[in-house]
Amino acid sequence: MNQVLEELFGRGSVIDGLSKVIDRATKTKGRMDKNIEMMLHLLNLPSRADYHKLLVKIEHLQGSLVNLNMKVDRLLAAQGRSKKKS
Repeated sequence: MNQVLEELFGRGSVIDGLSKVIDRATKTKGRMDKNIEMMLHLLNLPSRADYHKLLVKIEHLQGSLVNLNMKVDRLLAAQGRSKKKS
């Protein structure tokens, strides 16, 4: 990308300037993300990370419920077989 830009503009100072702008924009975005997270915390609102943690817990609970349902189904099936034999 740098080589293409150097060929287009013919000098390195434009590329250096563009690199600095991109670097500043990245740092600014990081500060904005941190400030937004702090404001959400102060307002007692959940962040994206909080939602993700909850999603992981819910998915774990769903898996546990599926396993429990399968075990109950097996027990009921075993009881049904034992009643038919009696």
